[in-house]
Amino acid sequence: MATFSLAFGSATKNTAGKIIEAFFPNPLLNPSDKLVADISEVVNYQGQNKVIEVTPAQAAQLATAFTANDDAANAKFATAAANSKQPLVLVVLATDEKPASVAEGYLKLQLISHRLVKPHCTVLDGIFGLLHNIAWTNQGPIDLPELAERQIAARLAGEVLTVSSVDKFPKMTDYVVPTGVRIAHTARVRLGAHVGEGTTIMHEGFVNFNAGTEGVSMVEGRISAGVMVGNGSDIGGGASIMGTLSGGGQLVISMGENCLLGANAGLGIPLGNRCTIESGLYITAGSKVQILDASNQAVEIVKARDLAGKDDLLFRRNSISGTIECLTNKSAVELNAELHSNN
Repeated sequence: MATFSLAFGSATKNTAGKIIEAFFPNPLLNPSDKLVADISEVVNYQGQNKVIEVTPAQAAQLATAFTANDDAANAKFATAAANSKQPLVLVVLATDEKPASVAEGYLKLQLISHRLVKPHCTVLDGIFGLLHNIAWTNQGPIDLPELAERQIAARLAGEVLTVSSVDKFPKMTDYVVPTGVRIAHTARVRLGAHVGEGTTIMHEGFVNFNAGTEGVSMVEGRISAGVMVGNGSDIGGGASIMGTLSGGGQLVISMGENCLLGANAGLGIPLGNRCTIESGLYITAGSKVQILDASNQAVEIVKARDLAGKDDLLFRRNSISGTIECLTNKSAVELNAELHSNN
């Protein structure tokens, strides 16, 4: 990640006054030295990674600072925030270290979903322990110890309090909606997902945090944490890509460009460009694969991990012997341009 990031936004607290989530509509990477100096003067920032609570009066001063530095988007938000009763925070990340607070964790997740940082390009170590389960509701995030009381209060007021999920991570679209994407079921894309422009995620598609797509892709299966999918690739219905943490492994799984992961197939190795795995076939690092030459004659047997990152491969299962076979992929995957015009 770049050496300096800055975000001004609103936060939600529990009854103990602890921040349980934070929203940053216009985070910045490597802001100018002048903007940093102007903001530092307003909030008395002295350096290092900091989460600074901001008063409405300071928010108004921040609006002036943003305007003076030609940042109209943040100036507009700061002006509105100055008239809000929500808690306001300024988060400054001077160095890329594991997040030390909820607000820092949320900023890093939103940097990824805003496409300012790609997965694996910022340190997220320890984020599972930092965040805790929250009830994500139609009335905003609610800390679990407060949920029962809020549900009763809603019923007594004749209101409906709907809990859409109980999780450490909210859905991405409640915070960030990237340009040029189509997401059929928003609850299946977590905050911290990187959804490339032109990507379509269908109803059963899933994208975890610190994972996603580079560009135009069709996602009808699951992209697990840590996985990045290259431009032009297609993940078929019910297909699954193994996450880095699955089974305690350290191998970073990825898909290259113009690949096809067939329906109900699975991927457990880094896949090169223009590769295809046939429907229903799950390739793991230890899978024994028979290599075929141009004449479909067996050459040798290797483990799938030995083929990691190699281009133009077709993986299939011999329907008679059951052997996993690998040969040269002779057809490139081409996605329907009309289906992926997400205007």
